[in-house]
Amino acid sequence: MDDIARLANVSKPTVSRVLNDSPLVSAKTRDHVLQIARANGYAVNRNAQRLRQARAHSIAVVLDFGSHRSGAIGDPFVFELLAGISEALSVRRQDLLLSPPGLVEVADFVDLYRSRAADGFILLGQGARGALLRDLARAAIPFVVWGAVEPNTPYCAVGSDNLLGGRLAGERFRAMGKRRWLFVGNTDHPEIALRAAGLRAAAEGADGIVIDELRLDSMAYSLTYERAVHHIAHHPRPDAVFTFSDTAAMAVISAFREAGHLTPDDYALVGYNNIPPSAHFTPAITTIEQQTDIAGAILVEKLMQMVDRATARSAVLPTRMIVRET
Repeated sequence: MDDIARLANVSKPTVSRVLNDSPLVSAKTRDHVLQIARANGYAVNRNAQRLRQARAHSIAVVLDFGSHRSGAIGDPFVFELLAGISEALSVRRQDLLLSPPGLVEVADFVDLYRSRAADGFILLGQGARGALLRDLARAAIPFVVWGAVEPNTPYCAVGSDNLLGGRLAGERFRAMGKRRWLFVGNTDHPEIALRAAGLRAAAEGADGIVIDELRLDSMAYSLTYERAVHHIAHHPRPDAVFTFSDTAAMAVISAFREAGHLTPDDYALVGYNNIPPSAHFTPAITTIEQQTDIAGAILVEKLMQMVDRATARSAVLPTRMIVRET
């Protein structure tokens, strides 16, 4: 900074303000100082800068690798959500650290946080990590979770109204006169359990409705397809199907099609997430929308409130059905 100050004919504090993007410096002075710095091969060492500051200006995003076969995540919804988070972080000039699957214990999160590698964590999906998340809440580390929002959740969560989403699917099936429903998903996951509960709630009071469950151990497309092939071959054929995701809906449609069971002719189908391909799939998939365009911004906003030592409350996003061909 001494060298840049001398070459730019400004004070050292002015150089410091420029490099820290202070609003106290005029645009003309900032451009001049930066031009001098670049011309002489200087650049900010961000790692050294973070060691001097109280924050890392990085946020770690943790994916739910355990819910996918062999840790391979292929659902476009996850990447839609990740894109929204990345955009929201860039607006705040925060780096995104995509954390490895090795973060499996509270101590792993504590070590990463205390080493100043990240100021906080965004976990995409609760999955089967309920105990870990409750323990992490007691560790007083800033984190927010994309997932089910429930009254007794001891941490900040952001998500759609999963119970309502399931109810909307069930109400549509009832209005269409469907009687044998199939739910596809793993109800060990809080989000998916609420969707199944909403579907069952919509069937209450109606005579003759039977709800079967096609239970999945993984969110992978290939496994969903395999289980759907087996189900259609060995169980009564449903006249309505509600899947935990649009990706699962595509797998079910493909598997049932091979068995001659077609949507919408033979059964109605509702997916979840409203990923872009769902509108262009054949047939176009009726689905429950989760607003990824605002989800990322809300997740980042909630986390930054905690990083600033403020209280962040859980948030439920607007939830609606998008009716298409199925």
